[in-house]
Amino acid sequence: MTDLRTPAVIVNFKVYSQVEGEGALRLANTCAAVAEESGVSIAVCPPMPELSLVARDASIPVFSQNVSPRKPGSGTGYTTPSAVKATGAFGTLINHSENRQPAADVGACVDMCHALGVCTCVCAESVEKAKELAAFSPKMVAVEPPELIGGYISVTTANPRIVQDTVAAVEAVDPKVAVLCGAGVKTGQDVKTAIDLGAKGVLLASGVVKAADPEAVLRDLIRYI
Repeated sequence: MTDLRTPAVIVNFKVYSQVEGEGALRLANTCAAVAEESGVSIAVCPPMPELSLVARDASIPVFSQNVSPRKPGSGTGYTTPSAVKATGAFGTLINHSENRQPAADVGACVDMCHALGVCTCVCAESVEKAKELAAFSPKMVAVEPPELIGGYISVTTANPRIVQDTVAAVEAVDPKVAVLCGAGVKTGQDVKTAIDLGAKGVLLASGVVKAADPEAVLRDLIRYI
């Protein structure tokens, strides 16, 4: 599956111990199996050291966890858009709350990625930031209140207004930009509520990656889609 449809579920593996080494490909293949069986669009963001491995072997869209606005050349430790493209990855996250970038760099990343055909999901911590970054016309904007990331209360419960307001704000800037939401999303009801609030999907991490049975969690997450 080489495209990402909406509603979409994007699973960010972060750098949890469960997805070190071959663990990343195992979880990606679990996500792929659930996606194929259900027809729901699921994408994954493996740890950077495993990006090429997962992008080469997984049958669902694979995203880099980050990218920098740099061309090939000198830049030790940075990940360029062209390097992401060369792995076979479908897209990239940009400006995740754990790896913030200045707005100008976000815009440069989006432009460089789109020129290469790399899909972009830009993260924003607030309605105001989502509106600002939507002006760069990424494929998606994911709103994630930082205080809820990794927690046990979903943004759809703790702050549903931020989802609704982000959808309205982004649509006013560029109606082609899809809005996702994240932070604390762990259940199918959380996903259903996000979609009911106007989001086109969710971006989540620990609820799947750290689960004792990731496949069961994934099946629950998509049961209302």
